[in-house]
Amino acid sequence: MDILFSISQNLLNQTDDKFFRYLFDKIDWNQRMIAIKGPRGSGKTTLMLQRIKYGIKPQSNEVLYFSADHYWFYTHNLVETTDSFYQHGGRFLFIDEVHKYPNWSRELKNIYDSYPDLKVVFSSSSALDIYRGESDLSRRVISYELPGMSFREYLNLTHEQNFQSVSLAEIQTSHSQITHEITSKLQPLPAFKEYLRIGYLPIITGSNPETIPVFLQQIINTVVESDLAFIADYNAGTAYKVKKLLGVLAESVPFKPNVSSIARKVETSRDSVYEWLTQLEKAKLLNFLITEGKGVSLLQKPDKVYLENTNLSYALKATPEIGSIRETFLLNQLKNINKEVRLPNSGDFQVDDLVIEVGGKNKDASQVNHLENYLIAADEIEHGFGKKVPLWLFGMMY
Repeated sequence: MDILFSISQNLLNQTDDKFFRYLFDKIDWNQRMIAIKGPRGSGKTTLMLQRIKYGIKPQSNEVLYFSADHYWFYTHNLVETTDSFYQHGGRFLFIDEVHKYPNWSRELKNIYDSYPDLKVVFSSSSALDIYRGESDLSRRVISYELPGMSFREYLNLTHEQNFQSVSLAEIQTSHSQITHEITSKLQPLPAFKEYLRIGYLPIITGSNPETIPVFLQQIINTVVESDLAFIADYNAGTAYKVKKLLGVLAESVPFKPNVSSIARKVETSRDSVYEWLTQLEKAKLLNFLITEGKGVSLLQKPDKVYLENTNLSYALKATPEIGSIRETFLLNQLKNINKEVRLPNSGDFQVDDLVIEVGGKNKDASQVNHLENYLIAADEIEHGFGKKVPLWLFGMMY
């Protein structure tokens, strides 16, 4: 096990405390078993390493971090590795990319049941349903989701600010006051434009901005060819068709899908399209909208399909349509704060009884002013007035 300890220590030596994702302070680290799910590049590994270095501050033999796809596990299993670690004083175990390990749920269940004073934190792809493995972890593990960065986090990371999050309710009632406080410290619009293009993932620091779209394309390939290969048993032929499906979607999002037409373009069945759409949503490559008042079921055709975030839009299409970018951003930020977002009869999005219409700086309320509770999310403005709110402000909610 020396190799695992050596890698763990090397990674800890390179971990700093300059920036913490918002989720760090929201996790109940006292739980015995914690799952951190999220898209590739969202910072799950760094989050775990920061918890070790700045939260636990353990003796060297008490903590171990490793990735479940390390070659050590070609000839060893999780249970025996954990047992050896525990017998030598180990009490905090951090496992990265658990979805890459066969029988992960059964062995985690055995570890939980066998070592009551051992705390385990593991990360996985967003696509992994940790409660539906072959062993029941529902009563044993507390799960958290780490999405990409909000615009607020992006500003704090790249502009060395310390902006606090605001709620959707605060945006409704106090947006003018909030925007004036923020704009007294920086001009948000140039930064917002950059965020929409390349700022969703923490890789923005230390990277050449021109290479980030290429990196995002590599992430897409890895999610489809590797993560979903483990989770959904994709083979090379399936992975090719799923990427082809994603390419078809990227050309026309947001759109109301014609599944029969998509199936013909991708040369597959309607059932396969439904299944792949669902898996791509779980993997945080797509977002769906369902019409208000309509039930939600598995393998249901969504009423509208979006790419999951605006950075994907720029990675998959050289000049994505600005209206699509605006809607993609707002839907992403609302979903990332766990809001149930529906497609209303009038307007673009509905959250509870609030309808939001998205547009440019000249957008008016003609489509929604017959409604009692609405907002206009307008791009390219620093400050709003009344029910007209700057679009960028919705990026300050987490």
